[in-house]
Amino acid sequence: MRHTITILVENEFGVLTRVAGLFSARGYNIESLNVAPTLDATVSRMTLVTRGDERVIEQIKKQLNKLIPVIKVEDISHEVHMEREMLLVKLQSEPGSHDAIIALAEEVRAKVIEDAADSYIILELTGQADKLDAFISSLEAYHLIEMTRTGPLGMRRGARGFTLD
Repeated sequence: MRHTITILVENEFGVLTRVAGLFSARGYNIESLNVAPTLDATVSRMTLVTRGDERVIEQIKKQLNKLIPVIKVEDISHEVHMEREMLLVKLQSEPGSHDAIIALAEEVRAKVIEDAADSYIILELTGQADKLDAFISSLEAYHLIEMTRTGPLGMRRGARGFTLD
């Protein structure tokens, strides 16, 4: 089963290496990993996606909690939560395809980041993974130059936050 784990860590050198090393040493795979600062400059938040049964995930959480720079760990997969990814895609834009690409972007509410109408266009789309996958599929008729996406970021719904408190 796929699990989204959020982790609060001390914002210091080498923390990412320690977390990745924990997974590597135990033969666990990280499907996606995002790290960013929080409102507290001394703390960063990781969103990590991995797969495993409940026993494996419990073991991962226990091992993460043993790492010194880790402050708090939570598997939000069983909580009511939301997940979003971001996609950046660069397409070849020619006079015959430009308007169709723009129309497609507007249809899914993708944002035009850069538009060199006679050369290329860069689009940004944020949403659930299946929405991004469908959008990528709809671009098959066009020449895709480059693409990158973040992997999911996750957050529990409700008033309670995942903070130091």
